[in-house]
Amino acid sequence: MIERDQAIEIARERASEKGWAFVEPLEVVIRHSWFGGISRFEIETNAGNRGTKARFVIDAKTGKLVSEGYISR
Repeated sequence: MIERDQAIEIARERASEKGWAFVEPLEVVIRHSWFGGISRFEIETNAGNRGTKARFVIDAKTGKLVSEGYISR
């Protein structure tokens, strides 16, 4: 099981690998499974603002990237 800060670092590293901007503020949504544990972290960069955004979904159990996306406006 990974922690919130680890999920952010995974997202930051992936953005760097892809050449994507990783702009703060961040919004981190923690999704829980039906059984109460944390199932995944959803991370959005430049949250609440217009412009460039990156979005990542990271599995909380394995730390693997489930999905990613980027808007370069």
